[in-house]
Amino acid sequence: MLCFRWVSGAWVLMGLCLMASESVLADGSWPQFRGASGDGIVAGQSVPVEFSENQHVTWKTPLPGRAWSSPVIADDVIWVTSAVERTATDEERVAMMRESGIEDKKMKQLAIAKAIELKLISLDLKSGDVLSTIPLATIEKPDAIHSLNSYASPTPVIDGGFLYCHFGTYGTYCVNRKSGEIAWQRRFPLEHGVGPGSSPVVDGDVLVLIQDGMDQQYVIGLNKKSGETIWETPRPEFKDATPDTSKSYCTPIVINDSAGRHQLICMGAQWMVAYESKTGKEIWRLYHGKGFSVVPRPVFHDDVVFFSTGFGKPQLWAVRVDGSGDVTDSHVEWTSTSGIPARPSPLLHDGLLYVVSDNGVASCFDIEDGEMLWKERIGGDYSASPTLVGGLIYFGSHDGKVTVMKPGREANIVAVNEVDGKIMASPAIVDDAMILRTDSAIYRIEE
Repeated sequence: MLCFRWVSGAWVLMGLCLMASESVLADGSWPQFRGASGDGIVAGQSVPVEFSENQHVTWKTPLPGRAWSSPVIADDVIWVTSAVERTATDEERVAMMRESGIEDKKMKQLAIAKAIELKLISLDLKSGDVLSTIPLATIEKPDAIHSLNSYASPTPVIDGGFLYCHFGTYGTYCVNRKSGEIAWQRRFPLEHGVGPGSSPVVDGDVLVLIQDGMDQQYVIGLNKKSGETIWETPRPEFKDATPDTSKSYCTPIVINDSAGRHQLICMGAQWMVAYESKTGKEIWRLYHGKGFSVVPRPVFHDDVVFFSTGFGKPQLWAVRVDGSGDVTDSHVEWTSTSGIPARPSPLLHDGLLYVVSDNGVASCFDIEDGEMLWKERIGGDYSASPTLVGGLIYFGSHDGKVTVMKPGREANIVAVNEVDGKIMASPAIVDDAMILRTDSAIYRIEE
């Protein structure tokens, strides 16, 4: 879809709005994290405003293991990744962490398994029946992760007849969707610190992985057909960073700017950087400060990218994407520091930007100047990103509650729903149904 903007008395073509606020999923697919456009916006569909365990649930299927990756869908098949853990006793857990050099004071916020089995599971979209379980790898003595994370948090991506599963340091796998066979696999060792998080993205013939660890930070482009490395680009030099504040977990977005430049926008610790996806060559960079462990996926509209700066003190930035080189002093439209999430991604719709903080405060900003229009405590803790469908915004919390709000310049809560389990994964929307994953099951919710 082409986007235009009124500038100096005339309509100016702004390019192809890949992250715009009218995402059309006519083919009934949900191929990546936050949908076809990667922004959590769904047009032309609706799902129930009110639901529960006993209301509007067409089916519910238990899932093995622990994983916060979102479901992806194509050709009436749902795909999810999972990590089945071999649990350690309390004594084994302490011993394993000490063996890894983890200080006692940091152990409370971490989890560790004796071994993990990485799996890819397919389910029938209509019935919820499990169609296949594909073993990908068994990892002995995996690193410790944050207690809020999982070993299977990155969301896979569907491209044509293949599905790409990424587990950070534990491997990247290209799976044939028809045969279930692994077409190729690669492994890029990385010290995540608290586990994997960044989801893969396919742009043309390139599979892009963000590799921002404590020990090394780079972005890599692979040939999606063979897995061979096409390019590898190191991140910009950090300013007064420690290994812990060098890591990040963001998922890139792909956009075209008003000059027709195709950009791969990759958020990281301290720096936001745009690259050429075919070559890995840097287009522009921006220093956003001391933010690190960035999780929220950016959103894009009319030559401006909107993003959170991650942990530390999260900030919301609006930056023009039409520059070259270091644009830190020239392309910042506005910033905001109040109620900004470190985990959930923002949602942009009709000139307004919606966020929910990690501790359950929803806010709305005007994208033109960053003015906060309202702030509303909806309660709970949040990791999943909001989704807009049927003209309403759905926020899923750790305690299984889904708050439904009407978008607009005033806060308006329409419904509060609840399902069993913990919601850490962002939902998928197809065929007027919400495919919702919790820590123990997956649901099809529809009228």
